[in-house]
Amino acid sequence: MVNPFFKNNGPFKLSEILKVLSIETFENNSDLNIIDIKDLQNSNPNEITFFHSKKYKLIANNTKAAFCITYENLKNELPKNCKPIIVDNVFVATSIITAKFYPDAVIDDYDYNVEQINDTKFNDNVKFGKNVLIGQNVSLGLNCLIGHNSIIEKNVTIGDNCSIGSNTIIRNTLIKDNVRILDNCVIGKHGFGFFPNQNKNLRYPHIGIVIIEDGCEIGCGSTIDRGSMSNTTIGKNTYLDNQIHIAHNVRIGKNSIIAGQVGIAGSSVVGDNVKIGGQVGISGHLKIGNNVEIAGGSGVIKDIPDNSKVMGYPAKNIRDFLRKNK
Repeated sequence: MVNPFFKNNGPFKLSEILKVLSIETFENNSDLNIIDIKDLQNSNPNEITFFHSKKYKLIANNTKAAFCITYENLKNELPKNCKPIIVDNVFVATSIITAKFYPDAVIDDYDYNVEQINDTKFNDNVKFGKNVLIGQNVSLGLNCLIGHNSIIEKNVTIGDNCSIGSNTIIRNTLIKDNVRILDNCVIGKHGFGFFPNQNKNLRYPHIGIVIIEDGCEIGCGSTIDRGSMSNTTIGKNTYLDNQIHIAHNVRIGKNSIIAGQVGIAGSSVVGDNVKIGGQVGISGHLKIGNNVEIAGGSGVIKDIPDNSKVMGYPAKNIRDFLRKNK
C-alpha cells in the first residue's frame, strides 16, 4: 500500500527507462518490461530500485529488484539477480524514473475538484462547521467532526469517531479510528524533495501516503508530509504537540509523546514508547530505539539505542552531558 492513490503509468521496457537516463549501452534485456520503481526493501522481480549509500548495503544485498540505479563503487553490493545501472547522480536518476511511472505525483497543486460538503453524500452523516470542502475519493467514518474552513482534499480515508479541527488541509492520507487532528494542520502534502541538477532544483515525486493509526492526536499547526518511496506513519496512540514537522518517510512507533516544535527529518525511524522534548531536531535516516527519552532542545545526529536517555547537541547520554556541563 505504498502508492494506492497515484496511477502507475507502467510497465515500460528497460530500453525506455535507459533512454530517459541518456544511457545508450547496456547488457541484453532491453525488451524486458519493468512494472514499477520501489525502494530496496520492498522491490520485487521485474521492478527497479535505487542504492546510494553503503549505509544500506545489508538491505541492498537482499533486494529482489531486477535492476538498481547506483554508483560504480556500490554495484558489487548487489545480489546476482539485480543488475546495476550506473549513473552519475542516483537521486536525480531515481527522480526522473519515478516521474515517468507516476507523473501525477510530481506537482502538488490545490485540489480544484473539491465541493462544499453540503453538496456531497456526507451532508447528513458528518457534523461540520462552515465552509468545509470535500475532494474526490474521500471516505468518512461514523461520528466524525470537521471544523470550519477545513478541506479534505482528494484521496483521504478517515475512520470512525475522528475529529478534524478548523483550517486544516488533508490529502493522500489514511486515518484510522479515534484520531484527533487539531486546528491549522497540513497533512499529506508533498515532502521537501529537491535535488540540484544543472543550476536548477529537480522536484522529486512523492508517491507514498500518510498513515495515522488508531487513537492518535496531532497538535495545532503541525505538518506531516507524505512519503516519497514509502509511507509516513504515526503509530497507535502517539500524541504530537503543536507546531511539529514530520518529514517524508518518517515512521513513528506506538505510544510515543512528542512535544512542541520538534522537527524530524526524512526517513528517520522512531520506536515505541519514545518521549521527545520540545524543540528537538532529529536528522534524517536515523533510527531512534524503543523507550528512548530525548531532552528538550537536543540535536540528534546519530542513531540512539533502546532505553537511552539523551540530551544536548550532539545528543549524548544524559549523565555524560550533565557531568561535562556542571
